[in-house]
Order: sequence, then C-alpha cells, then structure tokens
Amino acid sequence: MALEMPAEWRLIMKKKKSYGLLIVGAVLLIAGIIFAVIAHNTSYAASVETGNTLTEVKAVIKEVEAGTKTGDLDALKAQQSELSALKLSQERPYSYGLTLVFFAVLLTIKGIYNAVVGVYKEDKTDVKRLAQAGLLAALCYIGFAFFKIDIPVPGSLEKTAFHFGNVFCVLAALLLGGYWGGLAGAIGMTIGDLTTSYVTSAPKTFLLKLFIGLIVGLVAHKIFKLSRDHSTKYVTGVTILSCACGMAFNVVADPLVGYFYKMYLLGVPQDISKALAKISTMTTGVNAVVAVVFASIFYLALRPALRKAGLFVAVTPEIPEEK
Repeated sequence: MALEMPAEWRLIMKKKKSYGLLIVGAVLLIAGIIFAVIAHNTSYAASVETGNTLTEVKAVIKEVEAGTKTGDLDALKAQQSELSALKLSQERPYSYGLTLVFFAVLLTIKGIYNAVVGVYKEDKTDVKRLAQAGLLAALCYIGFAFFKIDIPVPGSLEKTAFHFGNVFCVLAALLLGGYWGGLAGAIGMTIGDLTTSYVTSAPKTFLLKLFIGLIVGLVAHKIFKLSRDHSTKYVTGVTILSCACGMAFNVVADPLVGYFYKMYLLGVPQDISKALAKISTMTTGVNAVVAVVFASIFYLALRPALRKAGLFVAVTPEIPEEK
C-alpha cells in the first residue's frame, strides 16, 4: 500500500511551487523589459528607417506602373521584397521582448495568486484539459494564419485582417474555462502573429485574446455554470450570450488598444494609427459576428459528442446531492 504524503507537507510543497512560479515570472519580467528596451533602440529603430525606404520604393513602383516615371520595374519589385523581409526581421526582436513581458506578468500574477489564495486548493494537473488546450491553441493559429484576408491601410505599411482565429479563441473558453481557454487563444494567436507579417501586433494579441477567454469563461462558467447538466434551450442561450460578451469586449478593445499601442509603443504616426483603428473597427466587428455564430455552432455540436466520449471537461462540476 502506497504511503500518502501528509496534508501539511503537501501544502508546503505547493507553497514552494507557487513561490518558484513567482520568482520565474519576476526574472522573466525583468529580462523581457531589458530585452525589449534594447531591441527598441536598435533593431526596431532600424526597422522604422527601412519602412520609410520601403514606402518610397512603393511610391516609385506606382509611378512607374502609371507611366509617369521611368525605371526598372522588376528591380524595384525585387528591392521591395528585400526591404519587406528585412523590415520583418528587424521588428521581431522588439515584438518578442514585449510578448515575453506580458507572459511574465501573467506568470507573476499566477504565482502571487497561488501563494496567497490558490495554494490551499487540492487541484491536480488535468492532462485532459492540457491536451485540449494544446489542440485548440493549434486551431487558433491555423484559423488566423491560413484563413485570413488582409486589409491594408491606404498610404502606409499597416494592415488588419478578416480571419477565423477568434472562433477557436471563444470555443476554447467555452470548452475549458476562462483561464485555460484564454491561454490557448492567446498562445495560438500570438504564434500566428509572430510567424506572419503581423509580428508587431503579437504583444497586443496576447493580451486581448487572453481577456476574451477570461470574459467568455466568466460568463459561461462562473455565472451560468455552463458545463453542468442543463436543458438544450438553456445551454444554447448561455453559449450565445457568452460568445457575444467576449466579442463585444474585443470590438471595443481591439481598435482602442491598437490605437494607443501602435502610436506609443511602436511609434506609428497618429493619422495612420487613427486610420488603422477605424478600419479595425469594421474588421473586428465582422470577425466578432463570425466568431459568435461559428463558436456557438461548434460548441453545441461538440458538447454531447465529448460527453459521450468521456472527454468533456467539467469546468464547474456538478454539486453532489446530500444523502
């Protein structure tokens, strides 16, 4: 018969793990800030100059194509491609640094919460939830990276997009709860940004997608206990309401946060930041409607199938009846 560790020892071990998480978060936070500052003053500053040159080359290409100016069009287009690739590589370090800062803040907050509050809970690592979170993070990445339509801002290098990624961000929160679902969406969509031309948006994406998941999870599971047994009508209504709340937040926050993020952290001119915010309001609104419709359909279809297969995650378990 295996010996069971005394409850006092388990609490001590959990406390040590919480403090360890707190220390790791704090170290990563300091390292991320230092890295982001250095990257901003070096590679990102160089990317701004590269962007100015790229804008000039694009203007010349338009003039040559219109016949108002002579030039080697093939050479100009080759130069445009080289400058675009160079600009993207110069932007990556700063975006990595900012993303690391946001992730470290999350770890630090989680460490503090565990040390002060959560350490007394007897939760075990849920392998089922972790596996599903990994799968949904991958779907978030695929939904953004491979199912998007870019919408450029006229007269600049900035752009936004219609995409399918938010569908799986919301679905993750419905299936796994706010914390795990938010992390799955944040990680999947951030990787999507970091591996495409949206690299500078990665830190903002991490923050916003995490909050989308937390809001959807709060409404669905903390308020309405969606994972418990309910009537089909109740489940359908709560699912749609939860999706709508998360996407309503995003419709307001994405353009607003994006405006200040682009202008103050990335140094994008105010007129371009404002134009991007206006276009983002439209694209975010369309993405929100798509997310509410498809995430609701997917969840309502998956819920009974996962229950039958024994893979459904009870975010808020049923309350046992008193005997």
